[in-house]
Parts: sequence; C-alpha cells; structure tokens
Amino acid sequence: MRQTWRWFGPNDVAKIEDVVQAGVEGVVTALHHVPNGVVWSAQEIAKRQEEVRKTSTGAPSGLEWEVVESLPVSEDIKKQKGDWKEHVANYRTSLENLAAAGIEVVCYNFMPVLDWTRTDLNWRVAHGGTCMRFDINDFAAFDIHILQRPGATADFSNEVVVEAGRRFDAMDEDAKIALARNVTAGLPGSTETLTLDGVREHLAQYGQISAEKLRQNFIDFLEQVVPTAEKLGLRMCCHPDDPPFSLLGLPRIMSTEADYTAILDGVDSPANGMTLCSGSLGARPDNDLPGIMERLGSKVHFLHLRNVSRDSDAISGSFYEAEHLGGDTDMVALIAAIVREEARRKREGRADHQIPMRPDHGQDILDDLGRKAQPGYPTIGRLKGLAELRGVMRALEHKTWGIVQ
Repeated sequence: MRQTWRWFGPNDVAKIEDVVQAGVEGVVTALHHVPNGVVWSAQEIAKRQEEVRKTSTGAPSGLEWEVVESLPVSEDIKKQKGDWKEHVANYRTSLENLAAAGIEVVCYNFMPVLDWTRTDLNWRVAHGGTCMRFDINDFAAFDIHILQRPGATADFSNEVVVEAGRRFDAMDEDAKIALARNVTAGLPGSTETLTLDGVREHLAQYGQISAEKLRQNFIDFLEQVVPTAEKLGLRMCCHPDDPPFSLLGLPRIMSTEADYTAILDGVDSPANGMTLCSGSLGARPDNDLPGIMERLGSKVHFLHLRNVSRDSDAISGSFYEAEHLGGDTDMVALIAAIVREEARRKREGRADHQIPMRPDHGQDILDDLGRKAQPGYPTIGRLKGLAELRGVMRALEHKTWGIVQ
C-alpha cells in the first residue's frame, strides 16, 4: 500500500511539515474552496500542488498531491435537475485539468444531501480522548423534533421514537443547535454547509426520487464521465455512504457490496472503481470487509482504513469511531486481503499494483484535544492509527514471515 495523508490545505491545523514527519509518501487533498459544480481550473490545481510541495518555511517537502478527495458531484447532478448537464460538462473539464497536472486517482461520493453524518463530533471515550459518534436516538431527535420532517417517526422503531422524544425534552437550546450543526456539518473541508431550511428544500426535491431512480442517475453520470477518465488514464473511485443506511427518508445506493457490484457492472471500465472505506462500510454488521476486498479488489483504487464499534447488530444503529485496530472490523484480515490483491496485480504487471491508502479519521488524544482540527482528523490520533496499520502491513508483507513470499 502507498501511504498517504489527507490534508485540507493551508488552513489545516496539520502543516505540510507535520505530514512529512508522519513519513507518508503522498498527499490527499482537494480544492475545498471551489463551489460544487464549478470547474477546477488548471491554475487552482497548480497552486494547490505547489502548496503541497513546500513546507511553511519554503523548504521542499518531497511530497506530491497524489489523490483527489473529493471532486464533489453536485446535488443537481444527483437529482438531474437545474444545471446538472452543465455541471457534468464542468466535471469532465476538471478531470482533464487534473490529468494534465499528473494526478491519477479521483475519489468522490454519490450521497444525497448529507455527505456524512455524525451526531457527536467530540464523544468522550474511556481513555479520556474523544471521537466522532453516530447515535440513532439523537439522530431521530433531530429528524423528528428539530427538522420536523413529515413522516419521520415511521422510519424508526417505537423504542427509538420514545427515546428520541425523551432526549429532545432534556435538551436546552444550545444542545439542540449543536446537534443540528453536527448533523448538517457537510463534507470535511468544504466551505458549503446546510441550514435546516436548505435540508428541507433538498428533501422536497428528492421526494419523487427512489433508490432505483437515484441509481440510474448515478449510472447516467458515470456513462458521461468515465469515458473521459478512461481516455485520460484516471481512476475514479466512489466512496461508500456514511453511515451506510437510509437517513431522512433519502435513498442510499452505495452501502453494500451489492450496491457496488451494480455500479461497477453498470459501467464496466478500469476507470470506474471503488474507495473501500472500512469505517463507513463497517458500520453495517452485514458488510464483510475482507470478503468485499477479495471479491471486488481489482476495482479498488483507494483505501480508507479506520474502525468503528457498533452498539448493536441493527442495520441502522449507533456506533463510534474506535481505534484503528479496535472496533468490529478485523483490520488484520482486511489488510491481508489487500496485500494479496496487490501481489496479484503485481504478477499481472498492473502499473497500479500499489493501492493508495490513508489512515482515516482518528481519536483526539494528547495535544489533539485542544487543537480544534477538522472533525475526525486529529494529527496525533491519525499518526497513532497509521503506526498501528503500518505495523500490520510490514508484518504481512515481510519477505520471510509474510503471507506473500
């Protein structure tokens, strides 16, 4: 695996010199300031590349921007409304500009309205650190009582509805505002956030879009951009839904292995691939992460390695972000499947036999607790996770004792 680090640009709490000291080989970043649907210009791409190549003192970093995360797909494209055709054309232009700059891997997602969802961004764990948490009862309190979505109660069990009401009644105004802000936080690093009225407006527009219709819209999008990506030698890779189940009555179509199979088969191309995020997919108990890697590995272009601990075996359940080798996903088994896939690719002579990986998220520990980094992206917590993952990788790849000789 090629070790990378997500960096949010010059305003990131972690500076490029910190990334250098982490010992990674490349950087994952994006043009977060560019509005969704707008072309990523060659000039802006070049500017970000130069920012990656230098530390804050101006010294060479030795690093390059290697993976885009994310090149956002606009809501108009997902809904096929408004300026969606123009946005698709702009997306192709952005791909051309990225390829001209030498960047080959482009991560994105197709989640409607909310790109990721947590109810608590600073949940206290046993050792005193904090992490992000999704609590189904708190989310129901937001959905039913704060957003006041019509018909919301029908989407939750009676037990969750009752508990959500109890929790809402116990909240003061500050707690209600904080919960709403957490749920609508938006894509990490993005300058675009949603108001409650904005969420309601999107939900109204999605009212007639079923899972089947959204999946067809996704395939329509891919049919228009994947040929461009393939011609340019790019590898596009869709990130799974986070969490991987329906929220706010919206369809979620990238939550399971079957969802990915439908999209990868629907537009069969080496440029149409998967971002395997062990944390997102691992929030569902019916997702077999090592098995998914074994079966879909040839189309995995990017890896997010993190872990979650689930409160129960419910499909739509609560979870928190655990330590990288803790949680409910067998990380050693998953990395073993990745190592085998990379060895298979190398035997086939694939130029992309080394899959870019980044330690995804992390718990806030030590000095992280006062740094106010992007939610889920503490410097020390991610470095701890990377060290743990790196140890597993080194053992499994060892020339004498590893699984691939």
